[in-house]
Amino acid sequence: MERSDGDLLLACRRGDESAWEALVRRYQRLIYTIPRRAGLNEDLAADVFQEVFSTLFQKLDEIEQPERLKAWIVTTARRKTWRLIQRENLSQRSENETEEGEEELNRLPDNAPLPDEVLMRLEEQHNVRSAISELDERCGKLLTLLFYRDEPPPYSEIAAQMGTSEGSIGPTRARCLQKLLRLLEK
Repeated sequence: MERSDGDLLLACRRGDESAWEALVRRYQRLIYTIPRRAGLNEDLAADVFQEVFSTLFQKLDEIEQPERLKAWIVTTARRKTWRLIQRENLSQRSENETEEGEEELNRLPDNAPLPDEVLMRLEEQHNVRSAISELDERCGKLLTLLFYRDEPPPYSEIAAQMGTSEGSIGPTRARCLQKLLRLLEK
């Protein structure tokens, strides 16, 4: 005589392994059928099967109507199947969005320097500023006027600020750059 679901559930609560095996055999095909009919492959159906029996094991003592175990198992299998489908859809949607986003990013030109390049550039700028501060006042002022503005002023303006002739700006600039180079090579 076959034992009822209620009897098997009560025996499982007492730790009867044969009752657990009987429940697994009794509902195995039913549980696999639910995710398979929902379109899941065998591996995902096996995941649902494991989750249903894992949940049943965890909730053995909480099932209030042991005689309605079949309804509980079917409902649980449907919910687990639905959640798995949702998770798979979300995962695929996320992968597609990620691929689309990566393709879009790859089409954008990236002219930004790499972090190492930025760091090297900042270090070089610091070294140049430090070297300029070591120059005499005249060279420091001239190089600052020539190279530390978005648009360098015309030589006539520089000559007026420096109190010198326009013709002397070029040779003075060359001497100041030589001094700067020697400081940077130290």
